[in-house]
Amino acid sequence: MNQWDGLDEFVAVAETGQFTAAAVRLGLSSSQVSRQIARLEERLQARLFHRSTRRVALTEAGQTFLQHCQRLQDAREEALRAVSDLGSEPKGLLRLTCAVAYGERFIVPLVTDFMSRHPQLRVEIELSNRPLDLVHESLDVAIRLGRLQDSRLVATRLAPRQMFLCAAPDYLQRYGRPHSLSELSRHNCLIGSSDIWSFQIDGREASPRVHGNWRCNSGQAVLEAALRGLGLCQLPDYYVLEHLRSGALISLLDNQQPPDTAVWALYPQQRHLSPKVRQLVDCLKAGLALRPEYRTQQIVTG
Repeated sequence: MNQWDGLDEFVAVAETGQFTAAAVRLGLSSSQVSRQIARLEERLQARLFHRSTRRVALTEAGQTFLQHCQRLQDAREEALRAVSDLGSEPKGLLRLTCAVAYGERFIVPLVTDFMSRHPQLRVEIELSNRPLDLVHESLDVAIRLGRLQDSRLVATRLAPRQMFLCAAPDYLQRYGRPHSLSELSRHNCLIGSSDIWSFQIDGREASPRVHGNWRCNSGQAVLEAALRGLGLCQLPDYYVLEHLRSGALISLLDNQQPPDTAVWALYPQQRHLSPKVRQLVDCLKAGLALRPEYRTQQIVTG
């Protein structure tokens, strides 16, 4: 006798409260359901139901057994879906969110290419610098930058992300270059979304508050101000690497750069991803790895 025999019948009776209703759900006769439950109880040497003429109720043993059986059923369905979805074509509506500048520059082109290869897919992209709640907003995926805060979500690392402190040569010629964090207070710092900058000293993180006469919550705007020699900036690699290579910006305090963070794909807690989400995440990871901003190359620093 198969050890799985009777489990589906047991769950159906427990959830419907009747042998007749369970039989209808399973497409069996009531006598078949009753027979399987009796054999199951005999194997377990435990009574699973209190029976009456109209309804059945779970015993204490039955309540405990039900929780385990439901998890087994879920795992079985999950395994079947995982295999059947391997070759499935992404389709239906896929909703994702990302920060505005990063989304426009990196994510939207990759998603557009992904969609062109999967015509049964519909995509809605919400570009917002406000971190949206995936569950409340009914979003499938969120692309987040830096450190993660929400432990309720599952995260997949898409690409590295490194922060650089830098300035234009003209600014450094006029005001000199800082050689320690304590000297940042003597410089005009171009502030983006936060006036707390991150560094690392002897393996420990330092987060000084900086000051300056210019502020804008746009990384691109901060970059433009730095290129014009208005002050120091701290920006992610994808903004500044091109300019560091060309010499338009000079990297500063390289021995105190903060630990690398990352670009992440986040989605709600679930054991099995749908084909559209799984394949999109794979597409984003592969696409970002091909960009020059994410290739391992030697950066010339000043």
